[in-house]
Amino acid sequence: MAAGMKRPNFSPAGPGGPGFFDFGRFFRSTAAIATLATLAAGPARAELLVRDDTGQEIRLKEPARRIVALAPHIAESLYAAGAGSRLVGTVDYSDYPPEAKQVPRVGGYSRVDLEAVAALKPDLVLAWESGNNMPQVGKLKALGLTVFVSQPNKMDSIADELERLGRLAGSEATAQTAAAAFRQRLARLRTANAGKPKVRVFYQIWKTPLMTVGGPQIISDAIDLCGGVNVFGHLTKMAPTVSVEAVLEADPEAIVATGMGDAKPEWLHDWDKWTRLTAVRRDNLFHINPDIMQRHTPRILDGAEQLCAQLDLARARRAAGGKP
Repeated sequence: MAAGMKRPNFSPAGPGGPGFFDFGRFFRSTAAIATLATLAAGPARAELLVRDDTGQEIRLKEPARRIVALAPHIAESLYAAGAGSRLVGTVDYSDYPPEAKQVPRVGGYSRVDLEAVAALKPDLVLAWESGNNMPQVGKLKALGLTVFVSQPNKMDSIADELERLGRLAGSEATAQTAAAAFRQRLARLRTANAGKPKVRVFYQIWKTPLMTVGGPQIISDAIDLCGGVNVFGHLTKMAPTVSVEAVLEADPEAIVATGMGDAKPEWLHDWDKWTRLTAVRRDNLFHINPDIMQRHTPRILDGAEQLCAQLDLARARRAAGGKP
């Protein structure tokens, strides 16, 4: 041992003795100090890991505080998940809830202003796979932005998305409550409509070009929920273009159209001249506000309830041989 250094005294004098070194007390004290230091520094925050609808893992060091939503339905769902206050940018037609109207715009969902998005310095961007310009979304990723891609194609997926948005934004409690309420209401609708006679449905989303919904679209799932059959459910595109001749050949028992808002589109009654159509003969030409049917949000249950009631009316008219 170097000169001048004192060797610890391991005298067998016993605890408390004149030269005794209490290792136990030393290590207990050290551990206590370390524990206090950890508590003072605050709880360690685990990295957030959430998988999006493309299967990509989204990683955040902490819940997002500045979020940009690139579709109206995503902005709406973010509010439903309790994280609307984190929304710093969205796109045209983001109008629900009313607070969303005050959020700065970064273009339209089909054409996003990339510079406007980057200028907002978001720590999370929420994109829509089938609605956004995905090459543009790729450029946002290339800029180093974290992007979560949404594509809920089934009714059940909306509840799942609420929960994931809640985890990403740190509003889990509100999101879980909203998801549970959605699942309960959806289950009641399923039970109420189980086993009903099938109704063949043509769902028209636009006139020129004549557009409908294909099998993968969430609206097809809503039609199925109500005991309906999408006459173009065999098509694999989300929003395929069809011909009048194809609709006539399919001969739907009900035609459900959307337009702009609550007003029934004038072009719905363009079908009146095709008197051989079952839907026309029985006056089963219905309308639903697209905001409650074509947005992948909890409000789709409002649209589904309306759709189910319309198909019930079509069943009643079937039994009566026409309009009661």
